[in-house]
Amino acid sequence: MRKGRTFKGGIHPPGNKELSSGKAIVDMAPPGEVVVPLQQHIGAPCKPLVKKGDTVNKGQKIGDTDAFVSAPIHAPVSGVVKAVESRVHPAGCKIQAIVIENDGEERLDPSITPAGDLDSLDAAAIKNIVREAGIVGLGGAAFPTHVKLNPPPDKKIHTLIMNGCECEPYLTCDHRLMVEQPEKIVYGTRALLRALGISKAFVGIEENKPDAIAAMEKAVAQYPNIEVVPLKIKYPQGAEKQLITAITGQEVSVGCLPMDTGVVVNNVGTAVAVATAIQTGMPLIERVVTVSGEGVREPQNLLVRLGTRFSDVLEAAHGFSGTPKKVIMGGPMTGMTQFDLSVPVVKGTSGILVFNRLKTATKPEACIRCGRCVDACPVFLLPVSIVQYADGGQLSAAVEWGLLNCIECGSCSYVCPANRFLVQSIKLAKEEVRAERSKKTS
Repeated sequence: MRKGRTFKGGIHPPGNKELSSGKAIVDMAPPGEVVVPLQQHIGAPCKPLVKKGDTVNKGQKIGDTDAFVSAPIHAPVSGVVKAVESRVHPAGCKIQAIVIENDGEERLDPSITPAGDLDSLDAAAIKNIVREAGIVGLGGAAFPTHVKLNPPPDKKIHTLIMNGCECEPYLTCDHRLMVEQPEKIVYGTRALLRALGISKAFVGIEENKPDAIAAMEKAVAQYPNIEVVPLKIKYPQGAEKQLITAITGQEVSVGCLPMDTGVVVNNVGTAVAVATAIQTGMPLIERVVTVSGEGVREPQNLLVRLGTRFSDVLEAAHGFSGTPKKVIMGGPMTGMTQFDLSVPVVKGTSGILVFNRLKTATKPEACIRCGRCVDACPVFLLPVSIVQYADGGQLSAAVEWGLLNCIECGSCSYVCPANRFLVQSIKLAKEEVRAERSKKTS
């Protein structure tokens, strides 16, 4: 077994995972009201299938669309629809959402039935189950899983990689799933292999999770086609292209997708969701969320119904410890700062982090051409040059230097001794480029 594999570049920020890595997953009681956005995934938003006043069942489909790149939405509780209206989303924008008053009955929708034995399901059946269950990537990107399971005919897939790296500081939800539910991860992995029509899978796990590695190795012992691969502790080890390189040695070329190299990558949490959908018929209506940071009274890992307000989740972790200065959804490197704690948990909410102490803001200084951002970049870009063009309004030149290839991991900003806002400048420039291209095509 290969050990300590990794990729070129990357950084080593403090992990701070000890705050919650030893905390078993706790099933949080569903709240009295849920706010369920109709877009919790990359792709087209769903249209509501219910209206104000309707009674809904737990697991009932309440939003869907005919678009291929999308994922349906389901009711996380039984109750009455109070409203279908625009609500604030954790991404900072307003999204149409379905507000449900929980009746506390936990009444299951009649459609919730087990799919049967895995060996009796063919690829088409599994793909349909995954799609109808609204399953998306639970590592944070929220890309619809059924899309990954339907590559174009010219993309010959030969390898499945299950991502258990969880390289972002503080986050431990995937860690706990691997420790507590390794059999479900293996079941989901086998289902994904069957859906793709291939036989080989790897499970990549960073070496700072020895208990997860041990649990997963035990769970795959009877499946020689599934191999656990320990990986060096480095950020962003869990980024798809970097993970592929670390495990297979293959480089994913610029402008290409993982499937162009014959590889599909899925998160271990996604595998649990797939297993749940097949074994019980329950769609994706809940997920594990790490609640952590020095601003949380009791950091822990909670199994939370989608649509639960951040404020309710934080209360379940016994509230704030001190005066919070910043709340982030996701990890500190790529997560989104929140300004309203009434926003709901969505499919991509891997963590809610609270910080009381912030690094004193330092005025950015002139670039000293040290090259640290170049050494850290896992995509082999020259962040300093891209930002120079972007800040100067030369967007076409920035694109030529690889602007759109940036994965926005933040490694460049983290290592910059001049405190320059490199990744922030790149994000803004990418939005400007997309806006310009949108105008040209409209």
